[in-house]
Amino acid sequence: MNNLNHNDNNNTKNPGRALSGFIIAIVGIALLLNNMHLDIPEWVLSWSNFLILIGVFIGVRRNFKGIAWLILILIGAYNTLDNMNLDFDPSKYALGFGLVIVGAFMIFRPKDSQLFGRKRKYKNKANFDFSESTNDKTANNNDIIDVTAIFGGSTQTVYSKNFQGGDIMAIFGGADIVMTQADFPETVSLDVTAVFGGIKLIVPQNWAIKSNVTALFGSVEDKRSHLMPVSEMTKTLILDGTALFGGIEIKSF
Repeated sequence: MNNLNHNDNNNTKNPGRALSGFIIAIVGIALLLNNMHLDIPEWVLSWSNFLILIGVFIGVRRNFKGIAWLILILIGAYNTLDNMNLDFDPSKYALGFGLVIVGAFMIFRPKDSQLFGRKRKYKNKANFDFSESTNDKTANNNDIIDVTAIFGGSTQTVYSKNFQGGDIMAIFGGADIVMTQADFPETVSLDVTAVFGGIKLIVPQNWAIKSNVTALFGSVEDKRSHLMPVSEMTKTLILDGTALFGGIEIKSF
């Protein structure tokens, strides 16, 4: 049962909504073309191209921070080239070419660069990095969280008494964020993205939840069993982002 205290699905300022819609439209066009039995090469509608789309999606959503998006694109591109039946064997050059690209990215990408003019809405970002695609359980007392779980899981506990939100992304994986010991003045925002994955937020009972999440073949559910009256809720957690074939769950201990 969806018990979200606030729900504003008409928020047009959600930066991930247009991008999510664009990817959904591409997938829909691919399905239509496939069902029309047109003479389209199989590699055009392959899963590897979908993996490239996911990589681009992650890159844009995170301002091309980190390297996970690049790895997904490289894996998808390699499999697409392999399915194209070209006159050369991509496997002979894949490892070397991939290492050159990854190395060049690490060398030449400016620190904290902003691409496509998108600015991070968080200030004083802490200098910590959560590992990707691994099962870990870590506690931190930083004011900003930045969690990425790709083909794996991540469990984080937030202790900050000046919590300022952050980014949580689960792609083919899961992320559990425990915020029962966190605190903030009145309102804080979290950018959440669940694509074929799930995000579980464990929050206090006296937090109101306002969801601006775009759910496409996904869901956002507040499963707290004993909700306090709205007048007694002094904190508001705003959720922005996308649930695409995934779910976002809010619970309390």
